[in-house]
Amino acid sequence: MYIPRHFEETRVDVLHELIRAEPFGALVTLGAGGLEANHVPFELDAAAGPLGTLRAHVSRANGVWQAGRADVEALAIFQGPQRYVTPSWYPTKAETGKVVPTWNYVVVHAYGPIRVIDDPAWLRAHVGRLTDRQRPWQVSDAPEDYVAAQVRGIVGIEIEVTRLAGKWKVSQNRGEADRAGVATGLRADADPTSAAMADLMERRD
Repeated sequence: MYIPRHFEETRVDVLHELIRAEPFGALVTLGAGGLEANHVPFELDAAAGPLGTLRAHVSRANGVWQAGRADVEALAIFQGPQRYVTPSWYPTKAETGKVVPTWNYVVVHAYGPIRVIDDPAWLRAHVGRLTDRQRPWQVSDAPEDYVAAQVRGIVGIEIEVTRLAGKWKVSQNRGEADRAGVATGLRADADPTSAAMADLMERRD
C-alpha cells in the first residue's frame, strides 16, 4: 500500500482500535491458483505477540485453509470510514479554482503467516467469543449437539501479525481553511459515515 508520510499511522493501539471497530476484514492469500480474497469476521488478541494475533474461521469447504502457501504472508485488510470529498467544500476553490476531488479513508493492513487450527475446543471457544460480542444471540442458545455439528464444518485460522500498516487519509495535506471546509461539508451530510469521517479529521488536527 502506498502511504505518503503525512497519511501514515504507526501507533499500534490506534490500528488495533480500527480492527476492533471494523472486524469484518478481507483475507488475501496466495495459492497455486493465484491470489484469492475471502471476507470473514476476525477477532484480535492484542496481547498475543508484539503486534497482536488475528483469529477467524472459514467453512471446511473453503479451500483457502488448504491452498495457502506457508512461505508467503497472508494479508488482512480492515476498512474504516470513507467518504468522497468534493472540491466545493474547499475555500481554495473560490480563491483559485486549482482543486480536484479526492477520497478520504482509513484502512489497516495486517500481514502474517497463516496457521490452520482444526481443534473443536478452540473453534467452539472462538465462535463463542465472536457471538458474545454481537449479542443478543449466544452459542449456548442452540442445542449442544447442533453446535458440535456446526463446529465440525469449520476450520480455524490464526495469523500472528508480523507487520501492520495504517493509512489515515483525512485531508492532512490541505490547509487549515480547506480542512475546516471539508469537516463542515461532511457534518451537513445526512450519511452517518460523513460524521464519522469529520470526527476522524478533527481528531487528527
